[in-house]
Amino acid sequence: MRTKINEKGTQMEITQAMRDYLYKKLEHVEKFIDANDESAMFNVELGKTTNHHRAGEVYRCEINLHLKGRDLRAESEMDDLYAAIDIAKDEIVREIQSGKERRISLARRGGAKLKNLVKGLFNK
Repeated sequence: MRTKINEKGTQMEITQAMRDYLYKKLEHVEKFIDANDESAMFNVELGKTTNHHRAGEVYRCEINLHLKGRDLRAESEMDDLYAAIDIAKDEIVREIQSGKERRISLARRGGAKLKNLVKGLFNK
C-alpha cells in the first residue's frame, strides 16, 4: 500500500485480522486514487457504538480520505464489523467516482462550448 493509513479503535481493540481485512479493502479504493497524489491519506475509525434502541452490539466504520484539494468521508453502522467496513468502502469509492465524473462532465461542457464558438467563427 502506498497511501498512508491512520487507524483508531473506539471502545474496542483492532485485531490483526480486522487490520488485514481493512487494508485489503482499502487497497481496492487505492485503484481509484491518482497515483501521483502523495498527499492521499486514510483516517479510519472502527468501533462499537451503544445504541439503546438496538439489541446486540453495533459496529461502526468511518473512513475519511484526504486527497489533493478535497476531503471525502464515508460512515456505516452494522451488526457485523466486516459488513460495516464493506459498506463504508463502497460509499467512499462512489464519492471518488462521482467527483471524477463531475470534473469530466465540466471539461466536456467547456470543450463543447469552445467547439461551438470556433464553428461560429468559421461559418460566418
